[in-house]
Amino acid sequence: MVIMITSLTNIIPFLCCYYFIFCFSVLVNVCTSHVIPYDDHCTSVAPESISALRSYNNYSAPLLVTNYYTGGDKLLGRRPSEKPHHYFTKSLKLQITRNDPHKFEALLSIRSPYGYYSYGGSSFNRTGTHRVGPITFVLNGFWLESSRELCMVGSSSWLSEEGQTVNLDAALNLKFADCRNPTILSSFVSGILTSTANSSANQSADFDPLLIFSFPVLPLYDYSLVSRELDEGFNGETDISRNKSLDLESSEFCSMVSGRYFVFELLYAAECKNVNPTSRNCSPLGGDGLFLPPFVSLDMIQCSADQRKVRYTVRFRNITRGVFYEDFNPVWTLIGEGSWDETRRRIIIVACRISNAVDGCTIRLSLWYPATWTTRDDAKVVGHIWTNTTVNDPMYFRKINVRSSDENDVAVFPGLRYEYTKFDRVQKFCRVVENNTNIYPKGNSRGMKFDIYVGNSKRQLFASGDAMPISVGNEFYGIFPENIPEEYPLNISYKIGVRPFRKIRFDNLFPSLYSSMNLRSRVEITAEGVYDARTGRLCMVGCRKLFSYNNKKPTTNVSTDCEIIVNFEFSPLDARRECLVRGIIQSTRARIDPLYFEDMSLLSAAFYRKLAKQSKRRIEMEIVMAFISSTFTCMFVGLQLAHVKRDPNLLPFVSLVMVMVLSLGHMIQLILNFNASFRSSRQVLTLSSGLFLGANVLTATMAVTMVSFLMEMRLLGLVWAAKRHSSDERKAGFVSLLMCICGIYFLGDLRLSYAGLILDGFLVPQVLFNIFTGSTEKALAESFYVGMSGVRLAPHAYVTLVGPAIIMQKFGRGSFTQ
Repeated sequence: MVIMITSLTNIIPFLCCYYFIFCFSVLVNVCTSHVIPYDDHCTSVAPESISALRSYNNYSAPLLVTNYYTGGDKLLGRRPSEKPHHYFTKSLKLQITRNDPHKFEALLSIRSPYGYYSYGGSSFNRTGTHRVGPITFVLNGFWLESSRELCMVGSSSWLSEEGQTVNLDAALNLKFADCRNPTILSSFVSGILTSTANSSANQSADFDPLLIFSFPVLPLYDYSLVSRELDEGFNGETDISRNKSLDLESSEFCSMVSGRYFVFELLYAAECKNVNPTSRNCSPLGGDGLFLPPFVSLDMIQCSADQRKVRYTVRFRNITRGVFYEDFNPVWTLIGEGSWDETRRRIIIVACRISNAVDGCTIRLSLWYPATWTTRDDAKVVGHIWTNTTVNDPMYFRKINVRSSDENDVAVFPGLRYEYTKFDRVQKFCRVVENNTNIYPKGNSRGMKFDIYVGNSKRQLFASGDAMPISVGNEFYGIFPENIPEEYPLNISYKIGVRPFRKIRFDNLFPSLYSSMNLRSRVEITAEGVYDARTGRLCMVGCRKLFSYNNKKPTTNVSTDCEIIVNFEFSPLDARRECLVRGIIQSTRARIDPLYFEDMSLLSAAFYRKLAKQSKRRIEMEIVMAFISSTFTCMFVGLQLAHVKRDPNLLPFVSLVMVMVLSLGHMIQLILNFNASFRSSRQVLTLSSGLFLGANVLTATMAVTMVSFLMEMRLLGLVWAAKRHSSDERKAGFVSLLMCICGIYFLGDLRLSYAGLILDGFLVPQVLFNIFTGSTEKALAESFYVGMSGVRLAPHAYVTLVGPAIIMQKFGRGSFTQ
């Protein structure tokens, strides 16, 4: 406590100094900023001459926090073609510091997502000049309540990229959302920050405009536009059968219509994929542009579960694999409101372009949750997007199909069912094998879910992944595991995901599979087939999606490849040596086919539930046995010390190499135990009694081993002192060392086992010493060499009687199912 108080006493003066410097810099910034004429920039918005101007305090002050802004490249330090960095927090904050009936004062802080900024460290800095923290403008102005507009002027001290301090003058014009009677056209904040400097006279202080948007939550929002569309029938899209879509209850509506990865792939018509005049009217961005955004995302603003209505920002996106963050573009962004259509079981959405909100509410979306999954189509959400304008309208585009992307999990919705559609191919490729006497996991057991490692034909591991059952029989996996009847063979479906290691170029290794890599860099295969619990064999026919955004030059018109065979072979439940799941994924296409890929070998180390219980009981016993063994070792070494204490003349006849081998063995054991004790708390074994006996017994074992090690070091010191002037040990030591070196050099992969054998044969140096010196003295106590030999041989007897420990011998990790 005294040291802590002393440290704080030393730090406080420095904190006070930094605080004084900060306050002084802010004061200088405010005092040195010159006055900017308000009337020159804001008279048309909120005239300064307005008297008895009411403040915004009637319901809330115009606080603004957003990351939806764009432009201002020079101000934000953006260089040409530079992308935003996801590790920088992009934000813009307007905070009112003074609010009276006549005038507002505020601070506008802008934090850039570009590398020109440094926030707290230098790891992301560009070379040369950098800024620290956000840019802050000190502003003052007026608020006009009738139009919900705020206009302010002010300045900020800015550090240019050349390292020069520049005073930036700016005007901020914001139109806030209507909090009292909001509709879709008055539900968002829009504004602009512009430079008031003369660009020709002072180029360093000039910057391009910064466009600002925000989409706040509005409790009184009126979903009038979508309600009117719903009453009028929401015409213009393909009709779907009611029984093909799932129903969404009020209690689950908001959770089902949102999500971090609520991203949809846009599936354009075939004629839109060709760059020619016929591809006009294909882009949802309008005009004659040939760029077709591959994705659209729906980011929920707010949701009403009772009304089953929702607000979204709809953003067309050009995301790249593994990177979901990109710069905001108002031309690509819509604001929409949606409602659940109970009649047709779908979500209908009306969207407006925020760049032209008055005339741009022409976008329509219809989304539904398919009631049936198959190997070919397992999308969670599908639908359409179109416009209700005419063909002659410049913003017209053809109807586009959409489907949810990044299907990396198996989320089961109420009412969803799986339909087996590949029975003919399964019967062709999957044959029933004769039964054997082993016992294998049931089809509804938790051991059917496992992690996998993936190798190529050269036996090189290049990827990892997982295999997760979708359905077992007629039920989804994990919902009603006890009610599934035992059928032989049993219908089953799987989702198999493969993700290459970070440094693997998947497009070079498996070029045809690269087209199936989704946004999270995973190749996913949906497969169905049969599992026979009598033989442990799982045989399936699979399909993989071919994503259009991976095909720069498409060579096929198909969207799925179903010419895939998947085979797994499970180990028996009573397997003693290996608990492995082996498998292979094969393409049935010809080698010359563009979609053909080489065989992928699959291997998994998985503990079954039954073996897990056995392993738990066995680990409990082995921990206690290790403690007993250490205790006996301590006792036997103590008896040897007592033996030489009674007759010190026996010390020269004790092999120094033998004592060194024992000491070295216990030193290694101590290091390993210390390493285990400092692992994460997740590695601590909780036994059936509910106590952390694993940690307690490990600590006790370490303490006893430490005592044994110290006693052996004492014995080593006594032997060394008695033999330091003798050369009798040299021959025995030389032969022992030669045996160690030859064994390590010639045995190759058996070196680890040989090292254990050296410790087990700790008496060999003593025997060699007696042979070379002709000694007949009883230098070792009978209790020592008999007892220590028993301690070293006990683990081998245990393995012979019980079997080898249940550990992963071939992989560094596996799936442990409890």
